[in-house]
Amino acid sequence: MSTATFTPNAAATLPAAASADVARSVAARPLAAVTGAELQAPLIQGGHVRYANLDYGASAPALTIVSAYLNEILPFYASVHRGAGYASQISTSVYENSRNIVRDFVGGRPDDSVIFTRNTTDSLNLLAGCLPVEDGRHAGEVLYLDIEHHANLLPWQGVPHRSIVASNTLAETIANVRDALSQGGVSLLAVTGASNVTGEILPIRELADLAHEFGARILVDAAQLAPHRRINIADSGIDYLAFSGHKLYAPFGAGVLVGRPDWLDAGTPHLAGGGAVREARLDSVNWATGPARHEGGSPNVLGAATLARATQVLAGLDQDDWHAHESGIRAHLVEGLRKIDGVTVHQIFSDTDPDKDTIGVVNFSIEGYDAGLVAAYLAAEHGIGLRDGRFCAHPLLKRLGLPSGSLRASFGVGSRLEDAQRLLAGIEELKRTGLGWDYVVDAGRWVPANDHRSYPEWAPNTPGTAGAAPCSTD
Repeated sequence: MSTATFTPNAAATLPAAASADVARSVAARPLAAVTGAELQAPLIQGGHVRYANLDYGASAPALTIVSAYLNEILPFYASVHRGAGYASQISTSVYENSRNIVRDFVGGRPDDSVIFTRNTTDSLNLLAGCLPVEDGRHAGEVLYLDIEHHANLLPWQGVPHRSIVASNTLAETIANVRDALSQGGVSLLAVTGASNVTGEILPIRELADLAHEFGARILVDAAQLAPHRRINIADSGIDYLAFSGHKLYAPFGAGVLVGRPDWLDAGTPHLAGGGAVREARLDSVNWATGPARHEGGSPNVLGAATLARATQVLAGLDQDDWHAHESGIRAHLVEGLRKIDGVTVHQIFSDTDPDKDTIGVVNFSIEGYDAGLVAAYLAAEHGIGLRDGRFCAHPLLKRLGLPSGSLRASFGVGSRLEDAQRLLAGIEELKRTGLGWDYVVDAGRWVPANDHRSYPEWAPNTPGTAGAAPCSTD
């Protein structure tokens, strides 16, 4: 197993002259096997084609190794912590050891708490209830940028906070963060590790040093960064880190918050219930400390276990191959998009280096076409899945001049260069011949008119028949 680690903003380790050729070669095939890799998608014009999944940024497919592991441990699934039975003892051991595996994966400090949650959003809401309080008032403000996902934006609006509008360059934005911190009164700097909209990576080590210089701590939303780069909490100076299993090739909706225990042990328990207490009385309670304080109720044992197993798989990847695979697909896609008339590739900062400061996320728009219509066309006529909308980052999309949304292609270890090539071919066909089918708006979403495709009988609704999608504007 490779022990090398990627640090955000670290330069690629491939020799410069060979990087492009090596990256293209590695990108031609999946780096790791995922479930659903050969899924056949029905086309509106008839026939089927291999589904090109370019929506990893929303939920990534499960690694086949993780799926096999789930089947291995499922017979032992039982309630944890207070069961004397054989299965309960095994499940407890698996669940608690998952904390150690996850802590090792992110280079955590020995005393860092590892709390399992539902997802990154849940983790950040948990931390919002643990901010330091003095004399009944919050001891400081939370500082964040306008480029954040709503998960790292909305929880802080209920506590003292201050926001910064990012500048056109990353250098100017970092300077603005320094100015804001120097004014004092900030207890926590909350930043994304990598933008879920554009894939741009922030310089976490530099931001952590700034936060600490002015007496604040730093929280990193790593929902997008963790599936694409190795992170080392101790080396990077990160105080709190949150990420999600469903973006890290694990099923069952588990998330995690890793970080310094003092705030967490003193904070408001995230979910009042069994297991979170030392002693409960009819009208009062003594709360536990440690992860148990915030894990009230029966935990998601299988979610935590599969999340931990996924981190082991990623930790075992060759770091050079991992970077080359992703950068090869991204470079090919960006280069191809920029050659198509009317297509614009979007990024936040003009000084971002696409070779080392981005993950497998590409954001773009097509002049004259609604993003939702393009997404529906690509799905129905080409079997390509990608995301459209505002990506739960409304302030950022407005700032980018995309108030009605854009398109996002995202990929990972199970992707192949062919996926990007098919997307480019689909867009080129759209520009050349237009839509090949009629589309209508149903429940706020573009769908093919008179959709006659068949779907699995166990699927409760076929596209276009469900109620308004809650993420239709996300």
